[in-house]
Amino acid sequence: MIAKSSPPPEPGSTSRIGRPRAHHFRGSLGRFATGVAIVTFDGPASAEGLGKRRGITVNSFTSVSMEPPLVLVSIARATKAHDELNGRPFTVNILGAEQQQLAMHFAGRPGPEPHWVEGGTAPRLSSVLAYFECMPWAAYDGGDHTLYVGEVVDFNYRSGDALAFANSAFTTIPESQLGMEELL
Repeated sequence: MIAKSSPPPEPGSTSRIGRPRAHHFRGSLGRFATGVAIVTFDGPASAEGLGKRRGITVNSFTSVSMEPPLVLVSIARATKAHDELNGRPFTVNILGAEQQQLAMHFAGRPGPEPHWVEGGTAPRLSSVLAYFECMPWAAYDGGDHTLYVGEVVDFNYRSGDALAFANSAFTTIPESQLGMEELL
């Protein structure tokens, strides 16, 4: 038997279970499966002259341009490290299916200390599915987020399944479904 769904709420209304429309909007967006990435960078220098390694788990990442090579990440303004990222080189680390604990670590549920790699431009995480080291290109107002565009100066990838997020849960995209470059 196929369950019937009720129509979406009208603009300005609340969902049928009384939640605000914003919650319904977030749930609607959650139906779009995304990859999971961590943006890493060195924060401001301390009194000892050392920058603290920072990371932010994101699922809003996209390519922007092939020439020059540009990528975009969307960072919530409420994120602790939001202001520290502005104007700093960063790396977008795409996570493999086995790296859910790493995603949670940088989403505010700390686990074991991650293994860092000294990138040529910005720090990155060890054994990720792919990475893009970036120099800052531009930052744009995106409402309650900032859209950071970076020029890719180094990148690489490895084989493996991708970690994805959909319907408020982690899932896996098998590598066999990732090889679409022939189609694009």
